[in-house]
Amino acid sequence: MSKLAYHYGLKVRIYPSDEQKQIIKVNSDASRFIYNQMVGINQEIHQLKRVSLPIDTIQMRLAQLEKRRNARELTNHFSFLADPQIDSLTKANAIQNYQKAWQQFLKVHHAGVPKFHRKSAVWQYQTNCQYPGQTEAKLTNGTVRFVSTNQLIVPKLGKLRIRGSHKRLLKRLLDTRIGTVTIMKDASDRFYLAMQLASDWPFVVYEESQPGSVGIDLNIENFLTDSNGQVVANPRHYRNSRKRLAKEQRTLSRRARRAKREHRSLKTSQNYQKQRRLVAQLHDKVRTQRQHFLHQLSTTLIKSHDLVVAEELRSKNLLKNHALAMSISDVGWRTFLGMLTYKAALYGTTFMTVNPRNTTQTCSKCTFVMGTEGTKKLTLDQRKWQCPRCQTEHIRDWNAAQNILNKGLKKIKLA
Repeated sequence: MSKLAYHYGLKVRIYPSDEQKQIIKVNSDASRFIYNQMVGINQEIHQLKRVSLPIDTIQMRLAQLEKRRNARELTNHFSFLADPQIDSLTKANAIQNYQKAWQQFLKVHHAGVPKFHRKSAVWQYQTNCQYPGQTEAKLTNGTVRFVSTNQLIVPKLGKLRIRGSHKRLLKRLLDTRIGTVTIMKDASDRFYLAMQLASDWPFVVYEESQPGSVGIDLNIENFLTDSNGQVVANPRHYRNSRKRLAKEQRTLSRRARRAKREHRSLKTSQNYQKQRRLVAQLHDKVRTQRQHFLHQLSTTLIKSHDLVVAEELRSKNLLKNHALAMSISDVGWRTFLGMLTYKAALYGTTFMTVNPRNTTQTCSKCTFVMGTEGTKKLTLDQRKWQCPRCQTEHIRDWNAAQNILNKGLKKIKLA
């Protein structure tokens, strides 16, 4: 997969039967169990290695644990993992995901060490597409393959009904390899299948981007202001649904308290589970609305310009401001910048981020910086201001977008 030039992610909705849902549940539980076993084994090894004395019992236990850290030994030790419904690649991927979690921790320390995965309403496991005896890799000849525009085959599950944006890819007569395949159920009991695709030919056929450069300033009052003066309103999806969400979450909390008073399990409490699914659907609706808005806007920007420049935002630091934390989370800046990054590669556009330092305080005409030469810095409530040096009237966000574009153009010249 890594040797191929172009990569693409595809996510489709699937509609499994009751029997297939049970197989997905079994594989999800096996994947979580193996991951947690790897966490527990390595935690025990770490504690045992802290004993400096060469005690035979400890050395024997260390040897046992070291030997058990693979899928075959775990299956031999826990007989239920030999269930024929469990995909062998599910076990291998669970161990690989644990190893990747450690690599991520070593690379980015704030990611944290791997922790135990708790049981929840969300199911998920991974398998892989293989091509035994095939000389070419296509969407229709692997162990995971499309058999028609509305059906695909997955190991252990068999045929699944699907719906999504895959029909355009099926029309391609080019070799396309399927890599890791993830089967999941979300909290609102909807099932999805996501797969990694790779090919030596581009997945998106695009015309050359329209000539033009644009700088964008992201803010809360208006989602985006560009260097041409165009303003995109902030839709505030979460705020618009907040009242309904609060009401339904209070109902969920009451039903949970009642079930506990009556000594009933939340898993078997039908009223609680019905309300839990309703709350999950509302959260998913907000997420879907936000994703749709960000996708539409990012695609328009990338396809309409050959250079897009944005400010480099540190959302984690910005969220420390508790007065603005909810608004910053609702607006989805990091998701938007991530979309611009991968879509720029897909459509052949240049996208870059620049340091936002003084982009708001600097005059885009004469480069005078507010807060110098005896002047005061602009505050958040000052949406318009006049440059003390050249007397130019500025709209705060428009001026910032122009400064962001100028920084990007300067960065290109220096490169």
